[in-house]
Amino acid sequence: MYRVPYAHQELEFVVGPWFDVDTVVSGTAEPIDDVAAAARDALAHPRGSAPLPDLAREATARRKGATAVIAVTDLTRACPDDTLVPALLDELNRGGIADERITIVVAVGLHRATTDAEKREKLGEGVVGRARVVDSDGRDPSKWADLGSIPPYGVPGLTQKLVKEADLVVATGIVEPHQYAGWSGGRKTVAIGCCGEPVITATHGMRFLDDPGVRLAKLEGNPFHETVTEIARRAGLRFCLNVVTDDRERVVAVAAGSPDAVLTELVRVGAALYTKPIEKQYDVVIAGVGAPKDVNLYQASRAATYLRFAPTPVVREGGVIVIPAQLPEGAGEGPGERRFLAALERAASPAAVVEAARRHFEGGEQRAVMVALTLQHCLVVIAASEAADVVQRAKLRVAVDVEEALDIAYEHIGRPKRASLLIVPRALHTLPVVREPAPA
Repeated sequence: MYRVPYAHQELEFVVGPWFDVDTVVSGTAEPIDDVAAAARDALAHPRGSAPLPDLAREATARRKGATAVIAVTDLTRACPDDTLVPALLDELNRGGIADERITIVVAVGLHRATTDAEKREKLGEGVVGRARVVDSDGRDPSKWADLGSIPPYGVPGLTQKLVKEADLVVATGIVEPHQYAGWSGGRKTVAIGCCGEPVITATHGMRFLDDPGVRLAKLEGNPFHETVTEIARRAGLRFCLNVVTDDRERVVAVAAGSPDAVLTELVRVGAALYTKPIEKQYDVVIAGVGAPKDVNLYQASRAATYLRFAPTPVVREGGVIVIPAQLPEGAGEGPGERRFLAALERAASPAAVVEAARRHFEGGEQRAVMVALTLQHCLVVIAASEAADVVQRAKLRVAVDVEEALDIAYEHIGRPKRASLLIVPRALHTLPVVREPAPA
């Protein structure tokens, strides 16, 4: 009996005797017992920056009644903002910026707005009652500030006015492998989560997707990374409090300080944790997701594209990726998620999705392109979802459970006497890297 994450629980399944099964999991690190204490310690010993209270004092010295913004991750990121944000509020208070002059911005990008109950769950009752909490708005140009053209590809630099007009900008985030940015983190929370829609349209368009530097776990020579770093800098981001989590969403590292220094430190931790060598490509891969990413197909589909666009595709050409995912919100409820589904649904084929994106592109459709490119490489089966109709409309196969998905996969690869199967229980926290063959 095998298990993979499914929503907030686990899904059990059996595997046919014709499969040779391997499992790959991310590395282990000692979880931090007291994340609040670790956050306070990180704030007391910032990397590459003066302490946050000093930055706040500088802001109040420049302008009486100085304001601050704390940009936080959206609901699909398991960032412990309910622990990180109170510590940031205390530090800003210590530097002379009172709660009433602090705005917490939930960086939703083009995802749906968060409800009041979700804000309270994400941040805690104490935070919501203490400071103003708002969602970013990527759809309303009247709320954007223009940061100018962003190199290297001339992306329009647009951020929320309330971010740009703040005297001090701080961000939380999780540093983990990211399809485009290489690694996520606080700079992306601000640059993408708080941007105007044209930023997402440009940075997630074919010019970036075609660039060989835009890859998982890659920063050097990555124009997406360079772009979001510059947008965040121009938007005023001065300080980050970021974490690394293990494959059970437990915090294993915390760092505070300048965005660049924090990213460098936590990428080092994350690379050791997430990157795992494997010996070969596989016929079939089962990619576990679990909450919060399996809330919708837009997020859960990352499991397939991460495996496809690893340094070497983890599944062989013509193979199968199986994703058990609950999908209570279907494709997703935000404008980006709706465009993702529409782009897949209206195209005659995966190739047509990619070709259409080369002619015209809107933010959210990048996920459709990545799924389409994956479908050109292998079959993708979604198992045990609550949104079978949505899955079919997105040109993916549906299975009632993992066992049926494996039956579909076995038929697809031609029912060989032996088939290789890799189980990646936490596919968004594990980056399998096929070893290079030894020189002859």
